[in-house]
Amino acid sequence: MQSTKYIFVTGGVVSSLGKGIIAASLAKLLQSRGFNVTIQKLDPYINIDPGTLNPYEHGECYVTDDGAETDLDLGHYERFLNTPTSQANNVTTGRIYQSVIEKERRGDYLGETVQIIPHITDEIKYRIMLLGQDNRFDFVITEIGGTVGDIESLPYIEAVRQMRFEKDKDCLVVHLTLVPFIAAAGELKTKPTQHSVKTLLEQGLQPDILVCRTEKPINESLKEKIALFCNVRSEAVIESIDTDSIYNVPILIKKERLDEVVLQKMNLPTQQKHDLGKWENFLTRLRQPKKNVKIGLIGKYVELQDAYKSILESIIHAGAKNNCKVDVELIHSESLNYENASENLKSLKGIIVAPGFGERGVEGKIAAIKYAREHHVPFFGICLGMQCAVIEFARHVLNLKNAHTTEILPNAEHPVISIMEDQKKVACKGGTMRLGAYSCKIKNKTKLSNIYRTEIIQERHRHRYEFNNEYLEKFEAKGMLPSGINPVNNLVEVIELKNHPWFIGVQFHPEYKSTVDNPHPLFVDFIKHIVN
Repeated sequence: MQSTKYIFVTGGVVSSLGKGIIAASLAKLLQSRGFNVTIQKLDPYINIDPGTLNPYEHGECYVTDDGAETDLDLGHYERFLNTPTSQANNVTTGRIYQSVIEKERRGDYLGETVQIIPHITDEIKYRIMLLGQDNRFDFVITEIGGTVGDIESLPYIEAVRQMRFEKDKDCLVVHLTLVPFIAAAGELKTKPTQHSVKTLLEQGLQPDILVCRTEKPINESLKEKIALFCNVRSEAVIESIDTDSIYNVPILIKKERLDEVVLQKMNLPTQQKHDLGKWENFLTRLRQPKKNVKIGLIGKYVELQDAYKSILESIIHAGAKNNCKVDVELIHSESLNYENASENLKSLKGIIVAPGFGERGVEGKIAAIKYAREHHVPFFGICLGMQCAVIEFARHVLNLKNAHTTEILPNAEHPVISIMEDQKKVACKGGTMRLGAYSCKIKNKTKLSNIYRTEIIQERHRHRYEFNNEYLEKFEAKGMLPSGINPVNNLVEVIELKNHPWFIGVQFHPEYKSTVDNPHPLFVDFIKHIVN
């Protein structure tokens, strides 16, 4: 293609309609036709990034290879496309304003009065087009967070309006809206969609395609009604019906010809056939499992599944790879202790202890790990989950009764987990952890080496605390092995137990690298061991 095409995905009526899944599904269909596609998220909140946000506020914080703390939708983008994202794929209002203010302070604007238009909107357009530089991608799909009509979203909508004017046929707007079913009337209602489009029109933006989220099928008559009142052709009214899995959405919108309509509107050929063989094979295995197993996910944010979105999706990928349906019981770590762990966990075939920060729920995680270790239940600890495994082993095997992490007990008698040296003088919390992809060297003849089958791996991190190497000999002597080490600074990245069927803790976050096409080997082997 001669120039990069820009597709904008906006949302109306209510939030949580699934803009990220629609953006990822459209991208998958375009990718399956041979196009090079990336997806970007513009978030209207003033935080610089979601790294300092409570998971209850925003779900998990997703981390990219280059160390960006980003919105969880980037996890969907990577899982669908099997291609990495970067700092450029997630932009917040906070980052936009920070950049503009820094330019103003340097004098870049030569004394101009700095305003929303053109300075903020110019910065937004620059961030959008950054991914399209040098025609690296055929399509840049930009999801705009929030709901049309929100004050926070106005500069983004204005920036899109300007880009539509400036780039004309290279831009297209997909608007996701709601067509609710009113049970009392027994019918679908189009008025919310009409008002949503009207709000968008008031801001100077006409959608090219409407994707209508619905729980009931939308017939042709209803599509024609929506098209008439919203100034689009009926073939550009796309049904997005509720389904049992987010991974079925690309198949559903393919039937609705969303990608074909996009290509037609951008004057691009539509003859290229889809290559969705691997995707459809994954769906078949997902829907026709040969076995069922039940595992537990121990964490302190279990009321909100989005807090562990990447872990839950990684389990789905690994289950499908093993032709197995994995039922996950979310267990609040604050509800567990040494006395009740056995009763609460005895039905589980495997236990994952989730990452997190702070003191709340840590003792419950340690109690769960003690149960898993003593009862030979397969155990997988991630980040803080790995650190809790170290603390549990120190207390109950090494008899270091007051062993702890200095995150919780700064003056611990036995600080088996301690703050990283380069973190000791860090004052600001945002973007200052050990973030992004780092190398890990795997020791030979370990469970880890059998899983990865390579010597050096790259995994993503998000932490400030580490295994205290002063205690390393004591742990090794009792059977807890450091099977993965950072080759640069000798940090312990992975621990495993000798005399246990499957007991591994990792300092990194493997869930960030699991995709439909490439399920993460640690999750795959964990489920494989449980199934077999």
